[in-house]
Amino acid sequence: MWRSVARFSVSRQLVRNLCSVRNPGSDFLLGEPSHGIPLGTSHYVLFGSVDRVGSCFLRRSFSQVSMSANELDSGDIREFEENNSDQMDDKVLSISEELLDEIDGVEDVEALTDEPSAGGENSDQVSEVDPKQLEDVLSLLQSSADSSLESELSKMDLVLHEDFVVRVLETPNLVGENVIGFFKWASTNSGFTITTRVVEALVGSICAGLRKRDAYALWDLIKEIGVKNVGVLNVVVLNNLIALLSKLGKGKAALEVFDKFEEFGCVPDEMSYYHTIEALCRRSLYNLVGPVCERMLDAGCIPDAEQIGKMISWLCMGKKAEVAHSLYLVAKEKKMTLPSHSMNFLVASLSREDKTVKLAAAMLYDFPKEVRKHAIKPFSSVIRGLCRSKDIAGAKELLHKMIARGPPPGNAVFNSVISGYSKAGELGTAMELKELMEARGLKPDVYTYTVIMSGYTNGGDMDRACKVFSEAKTKHKKLNPVTYHTLIRGYCKIEEFNKALQLLSEMKESGVQPNTDEYTKLIQSLCLRAVDWETAETLLDQMKTEGLYLNGITRGLIRAVKELECDVTGSGEVKAEEA
Repeated sequence: MWRSVARFSVSRQLVRNLCSVRNPGSDFLLGEPSHGIPLGTSHYVLFGSVDRVGSCFLRRSFSQVSMSANELDSGDIREFEENNSDQMDDKVLSISEELLDEIDGVEDVEALTDEPSAGGENSDQVSEVDPKQLEDVLSLLQSSADSSLESELSKMDLVLHEDFVVRVLETPNLVGENVIGFFKWASTNSGFTITTRVVEALVGSICAGLRKRDAYALWDLIKEIGVKNVGVLNVVVLNNLIALLSKLGKGKAALEVFDKFEEFGCVPDEMSYYHTIEALCRRSLYNLVGPVCERMLDAGCIPDAEQIGKMISWLCMGKKAEVAHSLYLVAKEKKMTLPSHSMNFLVASLSREDKTVKLAAAMLYDFPKEVRKHAIKPFSSVIRGLCRSKDIAGAKELLHKMIARGPPPGNAVFNSVISGYSKAGELGTAMELKELMEARGLKPDVYTYTVIMSGYTNGGDMDRACKVFSEAKTKHKKLNPVTYHTLIRGYCKIEEFNKALQLLSEMKESGVQPNTDEYTKLIQSLCLRAVDWETAETLLDQMKTEGLYLNGITRGLIRAVKELECDVTGSGEVKAEEA
């Protein structure tokens, strides 16, 4: 469209180009429709942006062509085009040169047309912006005036129109409350009409400020505009407002804006859902996110892969892994490639719950081949989850798939599966996995031996537990307290306290310092099963020497057993004397 035509410099080459373009898809020469001349399927086109000049050009050029449009009937159209095509080319180019000569230096293009421009509401011309008035308004809005903003604006006797207001609103570094005040004042001016363009400029200005008070004032104003000016608000305006509230951490306010779309005659798009979910997650309002996600999926408004990845991560942080998984399935259906870190986060989150760990296991098969090679963390998460949920067969199957296809399992993965079989009492399989581990060049660590020993001691098979213990000592120079505690607990369970005490001494000799757990277990077993308070007191003295503290309950247990034995002994002596 022509804006400020009097200042427009027309290029000769531009008009030549416009005159020489053919468009086989139209039926009329473009200018003003009233002057369109049907020329069949191949004719000249002037772009709508030349408006009145194009109209003038058409009338003047084709008035010199031998056959006018009014003389053509439907049967003559094609014959006219075939016979006059060359003539039209010559005429058009010749007359375009004449027209350019007339345009050069013309101050008002309307002089070249038969009728004045339309003007009014439907005019495409841009109104002139008075630089002095613009400068005065901007100076006022950039300061905090003591007097009323409205009264100061009223004194300026401004000529308000869309271009002037937009120029004001698009100026940076204005005081937010002054911008809103100016807009309210302008909206009461009888010569000014609120348009979508103006509202977009208003929202853009306030969004640049990132002030909570201005954001709420803007939302109140937008609601008022939406009610009084139907059709002015659009998705862009509302999305920008939601994004602003999201940045300010106002999740419920952002949701309120989102819920007003239908009332304002707008349909949410992908960014509407994205910014709303972002705002809710920033305030940890995860319970409100689910319904918004459901609406998004029902509407089929799916953001791009990067944004879906972010939403999945936010939901996982809020322990909404199942909702996040539903987003993942939609992205998978649309063949989106999600960020690896979001995929890993989702797998780890699903693996934490027994009811969702199998969803995580199924996701592993969707990893691209190149990504799979380095995805040891998500695979490890699933292995641990399967073992925790007692699906050790599934864990073992996944372990063998990792061996066959990657990523190659390390000690942590093997230990998880070995621990699962040990706890289930299937020590034969556990030992087989330990041997497989060694066959792959991995060295079983202290934890590996300890969990197998624990399995044997739980079943009362101390001989095999000791055999594993001996192997552990040969493979590792120093064991940890847990390893010794496992055997001590096993001996106490079968009431072989002497062997338990021997292990305690061996533990010290090997440089492993016993902790409170070892002493507590031994003292409790000696008191409750062997009624041996004397040995228990000896261990208590050792604890004091080593700086360890025995809890009050166990101390009381030693005293109670001691008093009980004294009472029994005293009663026996009295009865012996009486006899």
